[in-house]
Amino acid sequence: MRCVRPLKDVSPKHRLRRCWTGDFRTLDIQVSSGYELEQFCFNLFPLVMNLHNLFGEIDIYLFDQLLKGRFAANMSILDAGCGGGRNLVYFLRNGYEVYGVDQNAAAVAQVRRLASDLAPAVSPQNFLMSDVEEMPFESERFDAVISSAVLHFARDERHFNSMLNEMWRVLRPRGLFFARLASSIGIEELVKPLGGGRYLLPDGTERFLVDEELLTSVASKLGARWLEPIKTTNVQNMRCMTTWVLQS
Repeated sequence: MRCVRPLKDVSPKHRLRRCWTGDFRTLDIQVSSGYELEQFCFNLFPLVMNLHNLFGEIDIYLFDQLLKGRFAANMSILDAGCGGGRNLVYFLRNGYEVYGVDQNAAAVAQVRRLASDLAPAVSPQNFLMSDVEEMPFESERFDAVISSAVLHFARDERHFNSMLNEMWRVLRPRGLFFARLASSIGIEELVKPLGGGRYLLPDGTERFLVDEELLTSVASKLGARWLEPIKTTNVQNMRCMTTWVLQS
């Protein structure tokens, strides 16, 4: 993003140039007067303020990774368990190579419609109905894999490992792995074990729960590099969601 400022060497007749698609990296403007700068800001303000239009209902911790610059332009991205595409709006708008899988046919149809609206050049076949533990992609295919609120639906520890290993298989060396998943961190005394790594949470739901020991052990087995420390949000002791960010 270039600094917006009046340019002394620009002719008074030089008009404002601007081309902006929702990606601040593409912002390139020149102004010849304070008035044109004021008008540009006036016109841009409603676009910037409409964050939902730009980012959709993106997970706030995935948004944090965007702000940290971890998603470079033109990266190939797989959303493993994409649902209707809530985390893909920004990537579709800004020219990323976007793929997604979900086991729900209605969700796949929804994300295909979303892609058709935001990025017509993206093939509908980029979004497939598939189980996360057995995806139809070649190994080391993607620069980044997103797993948002998916792994905690594992039936047991074996299923959890199957999903995780498959996501790791399709991730390129030095690729980004981002996961948000339910955990017992901070509510250990409030969850009730059901067997197989699944627990009954205070909010009444049943989930496969991880803890720091499990996440650390699995990351070590994968040979992963930690990009972030484990971060956990406690929702009034009803459930906890942990953010897990690794590099392959």
